[in-house]
Amino acid sequence: MFLRRSAAALAATTVLCAVAAPLAAASPVTAPGGAPAAAGKGDAGLYGEADPTYDGVWRQSLALLAQDTAGVTPAKKSVGWLAAQQCDDGSFASYRADPGAPCGKKTVADTNATAAAVQALSVLGGHGDAVGKAVDWLKSVQNDDGGWGYNPGSPSDANSVSVVIGALEQTGQDPERTTAGKKDATPYDALLGLRLGCDAKAGERGAFAYQPDKKGALAPNTDATAAATLAGEGDGFVVEPLEKDENEAVEALACGGGGGDRKDPEDAAEAGAAYLTGVLKKNDWHLMSALPGSEDQPDYGNTADAVLALAAGGHGDAARSTVGWLEKHHGDWDKHASSPAALGQLVLAAHATGTDPRDFGGTDLVKRLNATGPEPAAVEEPKSRAEEEKEDEGDTVTLVSTVAAFLVAGIGIGILLSGRGKRKQ
Repeated sequence: MFLRRSAAALAATTVLCAVAAPLAAASPVTAPGGAPAAAGKGDAGLYGEADPTYDGVWRQSLALLAQDTAGVTPAKKSVGWLAAQQCDDGSFASYRADPGAPCGKKTVADTNATAAAVQALSVLGGHGDAVGKAVDWLKSVQNDDGGWGYNPGSPSDANSVSVVIGALEQTGQDPERTTAGKKDATPYDALLGLRLGCDAKAGERGAFAYQPDKKGALAPNTDATAAATLAGEGDGFVVEPLEKDENEAVEALACGGGGGDRKDPEDAAEAGAAYLTGVLKKNDWHLMSALPGSEDQPDYGNTADAVLALAAGGHGDAARSTVGWLEKHHGDWDKHASSPAALGQLVLAAHATGTDPRDFGGTDLVKRLNATGPEPAAVEEPKSRAEEEKEDEGDTVTLVSTVAAFLVAGIGIGILLSGRGKRKQ
């Protein structure tokens, strides 16, 4: 929010200076927690009570990122728990029963956990070496097509590629310069290879597939589309909040005239957002589960992911309508209501749309998230959006006044020097 508003202040400064002196900036669906289990030796800082075998690093990373956006400084041991999951080669496994013991041959590293941890540790700061090793590991297991699969060596999938792109962007890496294979393929090459283009059915164009099927055919997948759309916008899990009235119209994939199948990440993201918006509208602003046997049930996590993707593209109306549905129905997310990952996703969706996570449909998401782990080191007193806007307006006025004062001073000096010159004559 501050960055976008600063642009207005800078614009005003540029105009004044010009007058005075012409010389003169993925995701996969939340993993199931499983049945409660006894805490392992190094689980004192872990969020949530469910078995962390499959989602420990993932949920911890989302929880820490969400807390950071809400002005919460997590407990040192919570951050330490995440950092301790890293293996010597730089990778992260979903969970290690004993973080004090070295990773072994049976430790299954995965790109999603590693990329999520990179985003969290990078945002929190103080773990530069760990982040650097993790990024190096991700680059070392990049597939020849430029992408990543869930585990090293597995075929690239849209969700894994997208979450790694988010990690690269978060750490200042350029995905378009992160290449692999004889053709120097980039992550976007792999991602765009999973997009449904103009040869697809009209209602499926712009969507992304998770992976090709056995025959190489692509089928639209809303989860993969949300992840890929976010990555195409160059964002990770933390999206800069929408301005109050910000709303960029979605542009569907334009076929005909030779321009519909351009392989540009931003164009693909726009088309992906258009596809998502169409599906969301049909379902009263939420997405449905794609899991066999659950097709008639809402997919809350994927809906939250769609909010991030739409907000990243500036599609305010669609993002706000979708987060509005979550505000009304998030209480129905019974099975994951106390899951740190689920709560983290909701906080991140609220943040992206400028919605108050402390009054999200009457629920204080931040308080509930904090309660799933160790007591935070500090909690900032939140400011209302009106207070933030007033402060930003005050900063702009102060900046403009300061520049104007310098200009007046400059004019005065000019007059003084001119007078001195005349007297010398």
